[in-house]
Amino acid sequence: MKNEQEKFWSSEFGKEYTDRNSRANSELNEIYKVWYGHTRLQMNEKFLNSFSRDIKILEVGCNTGMQLACLQSMGFTNLYGIELQSYAVQKAKEFTQGVNIIQGSAFDIPFKDNFFDLVFTSGVLIHIDPTNLPRVFAEMHRCTNSHIWGFEYYADKVTSINYRGNEGFLWKADYQQLMRDQFPDLKLVMKEHYPYITENEKGNVDYMYLLKKNG
Repeated sequence: MKNEQEKFWSSEFGKEYTDRNSRANSELNEIYKVWYGHTRLQMNEKFLNSFSRDIKILEVGCNTGMQLACLQSMGFTNLYGIELQSYAVQKAKEFTQGVNIIQGSAFDIPFKDNFFDLVFTSGVLIHIDPTNLPRVFAEMHRCTNSHIWGFEYYADKVTSINYRGNEGFLWKADYQQLMRDQFPDLKLVMKEHYPYITENEKGNVDYMYLLKKNG
């Protein structure tokens, strides 16, 4: 049975979100530069340049695969994505080629234990009810043999945000710390805060982090 977030993002609202936020890789980079003063490519390179380009990568909640396309432009070749919304999976064909994107839930990732070298989210944990985060963290931890990477809204404590008139569908938090609290074998490798520089978003901060699974 789907929870409230899964129902919400599988609805017409989720389809509208996909249409509103789907962009080509070049356009996405320019938007990030306006928002943060850095392109998404520059952010990714800072965190992932040392990785072999043939590692196996999974994006959890990949929507139309925009971030996977960005990784592909960096030379990564073994890319997978799961996405709850069937409409977004179909739409992904317009933005990606040679990327394995399937319909699936973050609560039950359809891959074997330790199947990936790196599992990541980008603006996905923020849409999961905090009471359900441990389930998602557990699935991400289970599926990776090495690293977890993330880019999410940041706050030093879990904070609810009204999302287009809807309550209970958007939060900000220190997600890497919550994940490390649940799994002590995760070590923080790198973390970078990206404050918004646009006038209407000043005061808000996103952050990127990289964790390594020890043992």
